[in-house]
Amino acid sequence: MTDYRPAGEDFGARLSFDRGEPGRRAVDVPCWSGDESPLPDAHLLRDSLRLPELSQGELVRYYTALSTRNYGIDSGTYPLGSCTMKFNPKVNDLIASLQGFAEAHPLAPEEDMQGTLRTLLELRDGLAEITGLPAVSLAPAAGAQGEFAGVLMIMAALQDRGELAQRRRILVPDSAHGTNPATAAMAGFQVTQIPTAADGSLDRDTIERELDETVAAVMVTVPNTLGLWERGIEEVAELIHEAGAYLYADGANLNAIMGRIRYGDLGFDVAHLNLHKSFSTPHGGGGPGAGPVCCSEELAPYLPTPILEQGDDGVVRLAAPERSIGRMQQFHGNVGVLLRATAYMRALGLDGLRSVSGQAVLNANYLRVLLHGWYDLPYDRPVLHEVVFSGSRQRREHGVRTYDIAKRLIDHGFHPPTVYFPLIVEEALMIEPTETEPPEAIEALANALIAIAKESAEDPAALHAAPTTAPIGRLDETAAARRPVLRWQPPSP
Repeated sequence: MTDYRPAGEDFGARLSFDRGEPGRRAVDVPCWSGDESPLPDAHLLRDSLRLPELSQGELVRYYTALSTRNYGIDSGTYPLGSCTMKFNPKVNDLIASLQGFAEAHPLAPEEDMQGTLRTLLELRDGLAEITGLPAVSLAPAAGAQGEFAGVLMIMAALQDRGELAQRRRILVPDSAHGTNPATAAMAGFQVTQIPTAADGSLDRDTIERELDETVAAVMVTVPNTLGLWERGIEEVAELIHEAGAYLYADGANLNAIMGRIRYGDLGFDVAHLNLHKSFSTPHGGGGPGAGPVCCSEELAPYLPTPILEQGDDGVVRLAAPERSIGRMQQFHGNVGVLLRATAYMRALGLDGLRSVSGQAVLNANYLRVLLHGWYDLPYDRPVLHEVVFSGSRQRREHGVRTYDIAKRLIDHGFHPPTVYFPLIVEEALMIEPTETEPPEAIEALANALIAIAKESAEDPAALHAAPTTAPIGRLDETAAARRPVLRWQPPSP
């Protein structure tokens, strides 16, 4: 088939509507020999609707060309900090799509679902072992929902203790994921912000000052959002428990410590996990998610339903905890994602999961060393899974913002990292290389960022204009929000 495109044409620049020609068809539809159905009422018909008319070859080429414009983890390094965009093994997709799993109906009798339920039970036990928290519900649909479940469990426990009326505050670090204060507020608590100390850990003096009989819980991410270990977290846990409050773990960064340190051993009472981050299941547009919640024996009666139980007869059943906060969604979780996580865990084993966390830490520190001196490092100490640089020097000396640096990375062939988060770091560049990137990929990313740092001094205009190689440059974000174009419009004559 001859490619008739003009040299250098951007095949995605024109939509299928603009490429079509009347009468072209991708397939031949056989003539209908049955009775004709009446058309809808005339006022429901649209005579202005124009559908693309393309041949099969044109259609295949069009969608193939569009697919190459989407950057994903299969395309190259995807260094989003806090999000852990790692490679998803395709064998996990294969396992989750096996007929016995994929075609199982959620309302089928439990005796017909033993294969699926036993597999989920294995995941439950694995997560309990890895976190050091013995009770687990796989029901929450995503990390944020698992987090909400954990806070509701704390609320229910305080209600049974007769202390909910007085304990109306939750302490949250200023570097926390945005879901932490949002979850606490959604549950009806007052959020008290805890500042970050000079070393990047929680400010111990503020914690001690704020802890009193009005505090319900303290929410902490370990490792924290700066990619740093929370120094003295065990002593902080003791202080929190002495004050009668609970300690909540945002487990989004478990991938930096799994197989090495357990939340339960540190003194945490409840934690949620983002399976896509630690166990390499689909993320974002590849979702849906899964956010299991793990807890101590004390909070186990409040877990969201259903949970898995194995009876003396060996049959695995779905059950409701005695004081359950109820259902978070329909049925028993996003089973396809849970199966992928189980496959990942089984393939690696405990030693493999320990290697994952070690390699994630090694890669992040390798990048930290390679870029040291080129960008400001507000918390200059060894990191765990991610490193947070600052573009404040480039902005101060050359008028180049972190936004410009991120856009210029696209011209170097990389997806930009997370920018302007955490909020406590000015002009933040938050980079997580993950354990699945080889040294050469990390070196290439570092070289691109070093080249951009040099460009910021020598040719800042190039950064202000970036990206210049992408199909779309910089959008007018205000206009896009206020006057969005949501459907195809015919070209002007």
